[in-house]
Amino acid sequence: MKHYAMTGGATGIGAATKAKLLANGHKVTVVDIKDADIIADLGNPESRADALAALQAAGPFDGVITCAGVASHFPDTAAIISINYYGTVELLNGLKDHLNPGARVVAIASNSAPMCTNEELVSAMLNGSESEARTIATECDGQTCYAGSKQAVARWVKHVAPEWARSGVGINAIAPGYIETPMTKAVAESAQYADAIKQFLASIPMQRAGQPDDIANLIDFLLSDAASFIGGSLIYCDGAHDAMLRPDAY
Repeated sequence: MKHYAMTGGATGIGAATKAKLLANGHKVTVVDIKDADIIADLGNPESRADALAALQAAGPFDGVITCAGVASHFPDTAAIISINYYGTVELLNGLKDHLNPGARVVAIASNSAPMCTNEELVSAMLNGSESEARTIATECDGQTCYAGSKQAVARWVKHVAPEWARSGVGINAIAPGYIETPMTKAVAESAQYADAIKQFLASIPMQRAGQPDDIANLIDFLLSDAASFIGGSLIYCDGAHDAMLRPDAY
């Protein structure tokens, strides 16, 4: 039995991943805003710090999965940055010394990440200035902040992967496409994004939306010994959508 820490395990991708890990006989300690072992608002620095302290006390862990996040329709654009980026990297940095040898880490990014061209916003996150990033975010729309936060997560994973690998920890990121979850359902039903989501769905080459289990299966693989030589990778699981949109990007 292995012990995993997870953020965002109450619904969607996190819930599917938690169910799979539990079915395989593992222990999962979940942080979420509801229905979790550790209740926390990862957009709030004090609550985030309390969650980290509780996780550190519950460890050590054989892996970490960061699924917590909010989408582009979230009304507070600054909070999108705090939850999606800082709620990921601050917990992972704080848990690095509480991982067992050979531990595996999976961060959830998005295939929307390349759509953000606001380098000032992304750089502020990568430079560690939450206050600066939040200030910039107040002048941006939700999609820019969502895509920017996920781009920053993906780039951060690449930045730290060599150091973490030398410490015996493998870290990777997944870029899901459109996955049917309560979060994406809310976006699809919003007046601002409904039409765009319909067009986005219609353009998926595999002609279907993704399901939480599509991502949970990939997470399960990346946590396994079969993926022990994979590190610093951003793996798209999006029905070939990114390949269609950016065929020459690699």
